[in-house]
Amino acid sequence: MSEKMPVLFVGHGNPMNAIETNEYSQAWEAMGQSLPKPRAILAVSAHWETNGTRVTAVERPRTIYDFYGFPRELYEVTYPAPGSPALVETVRKAIKLTSVEPDYAWGLDHGTWSVLKRMFPQADVPVVQFSLDRSRNPLAHYQLGQQLQELREEGVLIISSGNIVHNLRAVIWQEGAKYDWAESFDTRVKNWILNDESEPLINFERHGQEAALAINSAEHYLPLLYTIGARQAGDPVSFFADKVTYGSLSMRSVRFG
Repeated sequence: MSEKMPVLFVGHGNPMNAIETNEYSQAWEAMGQSLPKPRAILAVSAHWETNGTRVTAVERPRTIYDFYGFPRELYEVTYPAPGSPALVETVRKAIKLTSVEPDYAWGLDHGTWSVLKRMFPQADVPVVQFSLDRSRNPLAHYQLGQQLQELREEGVLIISSGNIVHNLRAVIWQEGAKYDWAESFDTRVKNWILNDESEPLINFERHGQEAALAINSAEHYLPLLYTIGARQAGDPVSFFADKVTYGSLSMRSVRFG
């Protein structure tokens, strides 16, 4: 019998967190060390949007450098975790809301590998990525997360990766800088999570100017809804790397279970 796994949302932020030693990378490392070793990992990244729902089905997913203008050292990082055809089929059977198609072109983008490089540095756990269907509304993303719940019982670690507050147009290039609206919305989300209030998390667009500024483009927020959906009754909740920085970027990360 596999050990039931928790489910995580990670605020991944700057790709440099993959190679820099800082409070975020150290928090990810500590989280990885605290987890039971998963049979496999299903990752939902802000950086893979598709038409339709897809999962990576290659046996050796490539490391994708979906950014530019960073030091050469970052482009030399590889994360050679294997794929998992078995997990692909498990996911396809678990999802009843839509058809899930295998994808043989994508690999592991930085929303996934920059985090896993810290949590599981040996790259010895199979990884499959699950795409964000850009045609679906927030409720549908939450419902997909609900349908993935059962994977936790089979030793699969579900990790979604994005940022609760993510507005690159408003960035201040100063570590620790924060706008009042960014910190306020991050705190509101924290409290909704603690109070197990899914409705305001799903319907974030109803929360005025703060939400509009914080969720400037929703692809970084939507992965959180998969984590919320995969939450189960009685799961303890904890936060790590819970800080707003660069003015408009929340690094808040959450664990259920």
